[in-house]
Amino acid sequence: MESSLKIKDIPQNERPKEKLLTYGAESLSNSELLAIIIRTGTQGENVLQLCSRLLSELEGLNGILDASFDDIISIKGIKQGKASQILALAELFKRFRTLKAINNDIKITSPNDLASLLMGEMNELNQEVLKVVLLNTKNVVVGVKDVFKGSLNTSVVHPREIFKQAISKNSASIIVCHNHPSGDPTPSREDINITLRIKECGNIIGIQLVDHIIIGNNKFVSFKERGLI
Repeated sequence: MESSLKIKDIPQNERPKEKLLTYGAESLSNSELLAIIIRTGTQGENVLQLCSRLLSELEGLNGILDASFDDIISIKGIKQGKASQILALAELFKRFRTLKAINNDIKITSPNDLASLLMGEMNELNQEVLKVVLLNTKNVVVGVKDVFKGSLNTSVVHPREIFKQAISKNSASIIVCHNHPSGDPTPSREDINITLRIKECGNIIGIQLVDHIIIGNNKFVSFKERGLI
């Protein structure tokens, strides 16, 4: 029966690893690429069938990127080891996307550009993380740095940490970005106070604060668009 077909029973030139080596990674389907990482199936289901079902139940690659550990491990045949592999793969993808932007002259022309760059990485964080995006004179991203983790307030978020990164990269301007784990990106009074403090320091130093973006559950708020800076 097809359900009991093992990978070793599939013709060699049709197995994911062999196809990748012969034809290149771009020739493989999403389930085949995932199968190379997960490596083994479950009883009565080979790894290709498992990965195909996994993608179906999580509604594709976007679902995998957004899935929690509990979401993944709830799928039949997925235990801690495989769930950990999938979560690690998703996190690497999010980080690669940010690094690729830094190394490929990504220009920030609108809040949407920045949200697209960081949304995937910051959307599922379970604590607040404040990042500074460093820009050159042409608004091209030259760096993205984490400067603070935890609940944000003016007593713990020091502008010196933000501008230390900007000065080291000779940045012409910066954008700060943080997430709200609650999913609601509405700025708090503390968010506004922190932003004004950073803006004032930037004016003194000569490095402009272009915007502050708050990311929630697949949505964001731009301080610049709301006229808050």
